[in-house]
Amino acid sequence: MGQLIPLDSFGVTEHDVLEALGRVKVRDVDYADLYFESCVSESVSMEESLVKRATKSISQGVGVRATAGEKTGFAYSDDLTRHDLELAADTARYIANSPGGSQPVPVPVHSRPARDLYPVPHAQADVATADRVTLLNRIDAEARRYDPRIKNVMASFNTEYKIVMVATSDGTFIGDVQPLSRLQVTCIAEDGGNRQIGSFGGGGRIGFDFYRQGDRYLNYAKEAARIAILNLSAVEAPAGVIPVVLGGGWPGILLHEAIGHGLEADFNRKKTSAFSNLLGKRVASDVCTIVDDGTLPDRRGSLNMDDEGTATARTMLIEKGILRGYITDKLNARLLGIPLTGNGRRESYQSLVLPRMTNTFMLAGESNPEDIIKSVKRGLYAVSFGGGQVDITNGKFVFSASEAYLIEDGKVTKPVKGATLIGSGPEILTKVSMVGHDLKLDEGIGTCGKEGQSVPVGVGLPTIRIDEITVGGTQAG
Repeated sequence: MGQLIPLDSFGVTEHDVLEALGRVKVRDVDYADLYFESCVSESVSMEESLVKRATKSISQGVGVRATAGEKTGFAYSDDLTRHDLELAADTARYIANSPGGSQPVPVPVHSRPARDLYPVPHAQADVATADRVTLLNRIDAEARRYDPRIKNVMASFNTEYKIVMVATSDGTFIGDVQPLSRLQVTCIAEDGGNRQIGSFGGGGRIGFDFYRQGDRYLNYAKEAARIAILNLSAVEAPAGVIPVVLGGGWPGILLHEAIGHGLEADFNRKKTSAFSNLLGKRVASDVCTIVDDGTLPDRRGSLNMDDEGTATARTMLIEKGILRGYITDKLNARLLGIPLTGNGRRESYQSLVLPRMTNTFMLAGESNPEDIIKSVKRGLYAVSFGGGQVDITNGKFVFSASEAYLIEDGKVTKPVKGATLIGSGPEILTKVSMVGHDLKLDEGIGTCGKEGQSVPVGVGLPTIRIDEITVGGTQAG
């Protein structure tokens, strides 16, 4: 089981919390909660073989929320005195436009999460700056050793140790300790006037030893260097409507953006998603089954509980092509009358709760990945993606491939550069004809943005064939 977090970790008493909840849970307020958070974040980055930045930040505070119908009142405080708690509670109630007339608040039941997906002791999360710098120096040397055409190496190591406690108007007190770390390496290769980039990294809710196991951090360096050098020999990408094979793992970011956001409950409640009113309807080919799962051990997107104190879950989103569910927080689950999935998330105590993804991926199919590639006479094999954009209202997206190859007569041949995939999420799902048995989750680097908030997420994908998709490039396909 997870840890039991004492309230005195935040310098407040049970009486303080009950007083604040009593002030905010008034006659017309459906639900109220207090979200306490204490977070220590550290980062060291290196560029041109020099430490460019080393930072440490400590934050602590409380967010107070009141929901009345569709209205939400929210206020936060950096100070955790009784006076500041009461002021935040009064402000949240006022914003929710609710008059006075308090209601009794249940006596809280202290509890802990039912599981512990990331048992990292504080000692493992607290990494000395000297150890971080040593790690980055070795990464720099390893990447440069890979090939003399590697001209610059940028690497960063970030850690976060967060303690949270949620107190709700329905009588729940529950807390969690949430470690997080990420190691990222970027290499720049130059050959004559040709300059290319390669990036790789990994992370999760794990301790420092994870990166040193089997010299994993050196493998990150070599992989980033390999991609940069590979792209020096890349030819211009084809353009046109062609078959595309997506590799396993990180290419699942395309599903996250083009499909996942459209399945978040707030967009569907407001009827702004391309998937609104489609529950129970076919939205994909019958080889597509997609889930959101916040219960995977050590994963970057996993949580013992969400930021409303709800246990995370494995949520079926699309089952054999049929839309089965949305990703919900308490507010949108209540207003839509659909199940609560444990996806209420916020960037910090200063942020409103939103329904957000955790680890979102397509389940493995039955096809052999080699057979998927052999089935394509001429197309594109996309192994990794860089940036992308998506329009939630229609699912249209544009993604740039950071590592991709031509497929010619069923064989992977030349690397290509400048490939972009253009399409719409709902349409692309209907054109998935083969799904490999090689499901792979990403390395643990994903960060998702929504309404100005960033939260850690995971993605995954087996090898899949999309029968046709528009590829933007410079040569006719």
